[in-house]
Amino acid sequence: MQMSDTRQIAATPAEVYAALLDPEMLKACVPGATEVSGSPEKGFIATVVQKVGPVKATFKGEVEITNMVPDTSLRIDGAGKGGAAGFAKGGADVRLVATEGGCELSYDVEAKVGGKLAQLGSRIIDGFAKKMADQFFNNLQETLEGPGEASAEGSAPEAEGKKGWFGRSKS
Repeated sequence: MQMSDTRQIAATPAEVYAALLDPEMLKACVPGATEVSGSPEKGFIATVVQKVGPVKATFKGEVEITNMVPDTSLRIDGAGKGGAAGFAKGGADVRLVATEGGCELSYDVEAKVGGKLAQLGSRIIDGFAKKMADQFFNNLQETLEGPGEASAEGSAPEAEGKKGWFGRSKS
């Protein structure tokens, strides 16, 4: 299964790049992550609980970040085993380009599953993989930009004091 997407993020490429290398940010952004530890140099260890169709599993795995070009691009590869549910592995090539309003993040993702998960059929698996990638990058964007950015613009009192991940005021 492969997919690609692009999104605009109101943060500099350096801020987005730093966020992608931060284990706490990864824990906050990976849907179902209960634990993420490690470093970009040595790799991360993660525990993720997910339900795919009728199969719910706790995946324990490793995430490796390679091809790092500071503030420009990186590759994220991960593999996890979910016991009787099977395994999941995949990777993403992430590129960052500075734009007038922050940066453009584009990614190409591929994912593979095996075991009981593979028996669910490609339609369910492809939909789930797309949902996971979208949720990860949505969570990253919301965490960097601050919550409710678009909906809070019209109501200045509520927007006052909102801060993004780096503590910048977003109003």
